[in-house]
Amino acid sequence: MARDERATLLEVHLALPEEQFQSLKFLLEGQVPAGLLLPASRPELCRILLQRFPGNSLRVTASILRQLGRLDLIQRFQLPLDEQIPEETPGEPNEDTPKVRGDPTSGCCPGGIPAPAMNRRRLTEKDLMQVAQRLGKEWQEVGILHLGLERSRLEQIQEENPGNPVLWNFEMLREWRRRERHEATVSQLRSCLEHARLDPAILDFLQSLQGD
Repeated sequence: MARDERATLLEVHLALPEEQFQSLKFLLEGQVPAGLLLPASRPELCRILLQRFPGNSLRVTASILRQLGRLDLIQRFQLPLDEQIPEETPGEPNEDTPKVRGDPTSGCCPGGIPAPAMNRRRLTEKDLMQVAQRLGKEWQEVGILHLGLERSRLEQIQEENPGNPVLWNFEMLREWRRRERHEATVSQLRSCLEHARLDPAILDFLQSLQGD
C-alpha cells in the first residue's frame, strides 16, 4: 500500500508544471519546514510527505491541489479530499506579521479610500493564488502604486522565490493581506486594483467572489 501511495504521489508531482510544483511547495510551508521544502526535488518531496503524513500524504496533496485549482489531477488520480479544507483563521497573522498598524486610513489602498462595508468576505489562500496566476509582469508596479507595499520588500520576495513569477505575485498579495488583517476582504482588494493596469479578468474574478 505504501508503494502505491508513493507511486501515485510521484505521478501527481510529475504531472505538475515546474511553476505549479514550486507553488505546491510554497503552500505546504505551514505544515512542513521551509528548509526541507525549498531544495526538495519531486522524489524528495514525496519522501518528505510520506514521512510526515504517513497514510495521509495523498489527502494533504489533494488539499493543496485544490488551492491551485488542479481539480483535474485530483479526479485523474482519484485522490482523497476532505469536503472542507481548513483555512487560516481570519485576522490571525503569521509570526513575522507586524502587530501594530499605523494610521487607520493606512489600512486602505493608497489614497485612504475604505472598501465598501457591505462585503466582509476575507480572501483565502486559494483566492490569492487565483489572482496571482492572473497578474502580469507589472506586479511590482501593482504592489507599490496600488497595494502600498515597499519596493525593498518586493525585491526580497523576488530573491526568495527565484524564477517563479506566480509566487512573487502570491507572496506580494499575502504581504498585503498580512498588513490589512481584518480589512483584507475581497471588496478591499478589488477597490485597490480597480485602477491598476492589469487583466480585466482579475476584477471580474474578484467581482464573482463578492457574489459568493
